[in-house]
Amino acid sequence: MARDAEFRKIVSPKKLTGEISIHGDKSISHRALILNSLAAGTAKVTNLSPAKDCLSTMRCLRALGVKVVWQPSVAPTVIVHGCGNSHFIEPNNVLNAGNSGTTIRLLSGVLAGQPFFSILTGDSSLRSRPMGRIIQPLRLMGAEISGRGGDSYAPLAIKGKKLHGIEYHLSIPSAQVKSAILLAGLLAQGETIIEQSLPSRDHTERLLQRMGAEIVFDGRYIHLSPPTSPLNSIDIKVPGDISSAACWLVAGTIHPDARIRINSCGVNPFRTGIIDALRAMGARIRCENERQEGNEPVADLVVESSQLRGIELGGEIIPRLIDEIPLLAVAACVAEGVTVIREAAELRAKESDRIANTVKELSRLGAKIDELPDGMVIRGGTILHGAEVYSHRDHRLAMSLAVAGLVAKGSTTIHNASITDISYPGFWEVIQKISILD
Repeated sequence: MARDAEFRKIVSPKKLTGEISIHGDKSISHRALILNSLAAGTAKVTNLSPAKDCLSTMRCLRALGVKVVWQPSVAPTVIVHGCGNSHFIEPNNVLNAGNSGTTIRLLSGVLAGQPFFSILTGDSSLRSRPMGRIIQPLRLMGAEISGRGGDSYAPLAIKGKKLHGIEYHLSIPSAQVKSAILLAGLLAQGETIIEQSLPSRDHTERLLQRMGAEIVFDGRYIHLSPPTSPLNSIDIKVPGDISSAACWLVAGTIHPDARIRINSCGVNPFRTGIIDALRAMGARIRCENERQEGNEPVADLVVESSQLRGIELGGEIIPRLIDEIPLLAVAACVAEGVTVIREAAELRAKESDRIANTVKELSRLGAKIDELPDGMVIRGGTILHGAEVYSHRDHRLAMSLAVAGLVAKGSTTIHNASITDISYPGFWEVIQKISILD
């Protein structure tokens, strides 16, 4: 594998084997930082994700007056000094969320109720992602918020106002939108009620519950009453990131000689769609040592080479594996038969158009894959061949192409490969660790 940061070369190893410790879950890391910033007291967050997205959240919180102390170690630790009853301070510059949709959307919910003016922006990719989906509910709560392109895109300008709770039907299964509303609801007068058409990951709800918020959630409905006193700071050990673990679940499943163990991985039921889908395809995946850590389910995962078959996916499972669909497409290329993925149009509004770009790049490797308006059709059983492919500066796509390269004949070159640091620093080193070349 070449060491140039802008491209990487992958060849199929003779064997994939080893034990992997996954860095902290990115979604939970964002929420642990933001919610502890709003709480009273001091919290220690261990195994925080070192992803660039989480560093963007940390940087924005510091600009808002929050004392966040980074203590890098074997398990990276951050000390968060919560603001409690006091508000954040007005930033003296634009807040830059980088590539992080979670940062900009969740902080918009918080800033909507702060007594000052702020502007949130990000890189060119983030500035092309839809923001009207948070602007609409926040305005219904009384927020003064506007964006570029007819209130559709960042930068977002927010003038904090007194907010009130709302009843809101969430037609798009988005944990980011849901969390923005809940964070605004913490600062609102009256109850906030969210009805979900399809449930999405519930990390915000679980953390709020642990921190003493008056919140009730059952998958479809969420009821939040504004706290009469500040949230309680809590120490958190962040579980391993299942979206990152999914790379090794797919690699271990599709490689002809593989056995990989992934330690301490989060297995929140709203995130394990990738495990359910792979098992439905015939994957040999075991969950061992199942336990609870910080109100989140955790387990060790063992995956071995498997014979896969095509399946059809749609409906309620899609929000539970939305980030892993490009990886699942790679597995489908190797599986026997046809795999059909539908009701995943949300993929077009990610860091890149993940439907179009997954189809385009896997086709370069020889995959028989066609684009649907809301998904893709993959005719499996094809031998993939190494080629030059492009990440489109999308971290999920870069990692999916790397996993495809682990089973492709010949050499696969991935351009703009360093984008993986957005969510998975050390990704390429793990490939080296588990690859036995001869």
